[in-house]
Amino acid sequence: MTALSRRAFGTAALATLLAGCGGSPDGRNPADANATGRATAERPGGTTPSASASEAAGPARALKRSEPVALRIPAIGVDTPVMRLGLASDGSVQVPPVVAHDRAGWYRHSPTPGQTGPSVILGHVTVGAYGDGVFRHLARLRRDDRIEVRLENGRSAVFAVTSVRTVAKAEFPSDAVYGDVDRPELRLITCGGPRTGDGYADNVIVFAALGSASP
Repeated sequence: MTALSRRAFGTAALATLLAGCGGSPDGRNPADANATGRATAERPGGTTPSASASEAAGPARALKRSEPVALRIPAIGVDTPVMRLGLASDGSVQVPPVVAHDRAGWYRHSPTPGQTGPSVILGHVTVGAYGDGVFRHLARLRRDDRIEVRLENGRSAVFAVTSVRTVAKAEFPSDAVYGDVDRPELRLITCGGPRTGDGYADNVIVFAALGSASP
C-alpha cells in the first residue's frame, strides 16, 4: 500500500468509524466532533513500557491466508463473531452495522490475521440507542494481554498487545496503523475520548503482534 493510499484509507476509516460509534439506529451520522489535538501516551501515566515477552521472543511465523470468523479478548470480556467489511459505494470504509448485538468487522483489503502485515479489525464503542458496543472496553487493554482470532480454516491466531493509544481524530496515525510491517500484526480500532454531542473526539487503537497459532 502506498503512502498516499494509506493516508486516504486512514482518513476514510476514521471518518466512517467516528460516525458509526455514536450513530443512531436509523443510520444518521452524529455531529462531527472537534479535534482536541491530544494524543495520550501508549500506556497510562505517560511512560513507554519495556519490550513485551512476545517481542523478546522474536516474531512468530506467519500463517497462511484465512479470513477471521471470531474474536476473543478475555481481559475485557469480548467474544464476538467477525464480519467482513469492504468499501461503501462512496469509497469510504464500511463499518459494522449499528444494531443491538453488534459484531466486530475485519477490513478485507488488509492482511488476514496472522499474515505478514497489519490486519485491521474495527468495532463500535457505542451503538446508538442500543447502548454499549462490542469494543466498549478496548482502552482498558494492557501490554501483553491476549487477543485470539479464530480463522475460517479452524486455526486460531493468538496475538499479544504491544501498545494501546488514544489519539485525537485529526492526528490519526495512518502510517503507523496501515503501513507495511515485516511481521504479522493486528490493529483494533474504535472511538474514544471525550464525547461531543453524538460523536467522539478521539480514536482508541490497539497494536498487537502475533505470538502463536493453535490448530
